[in-house]
Amino acid sequence: MELYGLIGKPLAHSLSADYFTRKFASEGELDFREYRKIELDSIDSLRELIVAHPELRGLNVTHPYKEQIIPLLDEISPEAERIGAVNCVKVESDGRLRGYNTDYEGFASALGEFLLSERPSALVLGTGGASKAVRAVLSDKGFEWKMVSRGEGGDLRYDQLTAEIIDSHKLIINTTPLGMYPDVESAPAIPYELLTPDHYLFDLVYNPATSEFLRRGQHQGAAVCNGQKMFVYQAEASWRIFGRM
Repeated sequence: MELYGLIGKPLAHSLSADYFTRKFASEGELDFREYRKIELDSIDSLRELIVAHPELRGLNVTHPYKEQIIPLLDEISPEAERIGAVNCVKVESDGRLRGYNTDYEGFASALGEFLLSERPSALVLGTGGASKAVRAVLSDKGFEWKMVSRGEGGDLRYDQLTAEIIDSHKLIINTTPLGMYPDVESAPAIPYELLTPDHYLFDLVYNPATSEFLRRGQHQGAAVCNGQKMFVYQAEASWRIFGRM
């Protein structure tokens, strides 16, 4: 039995296990492939996990370990190294770990479908591993962007989001876990009353389908997109790495 899984904490929101279980069933692979949620209290227990499960062949990586996992890998793809975050790990039969970033492909594909040919200036909410992939896509695609954080890690703090800044940045992307199940009532602290029908809100959160961030944007007439398509695109990219490379 080949084992695949998702590591991170918490994982109650994740639909990865459901997605891959359905995929395996549709391809007649349930008898020899399994996908599990694997909550790790610390990324330091990764090697212990690998030793305990020699049947493990691949891992997806989510918050908060996309950056922390890098020093524990034996190899990292050039793209993941450039981005500075890993969300997909191929486990070789000898236990060697190869890191990749499929968030980049997932976000690029989903954003292209959402915006088509438009290139509005963007605000990227959050500074973590997912934010790094988003920022890499925006830079590669020719978008101007600024990063927003609660502290000093970004270009702007939330309390610096003036009417002028909101007006000049029509694309706002939430890369934080705020609003993710089960904390569905939370949302990034942006001035939603300044949003207009000319704004685009993209939320990497996909559970719930309409986060509080998106709901408030819809109330102002903004176009919105959740993280479902990004999730599917990055999952399929991960599977190509697990099963075909």
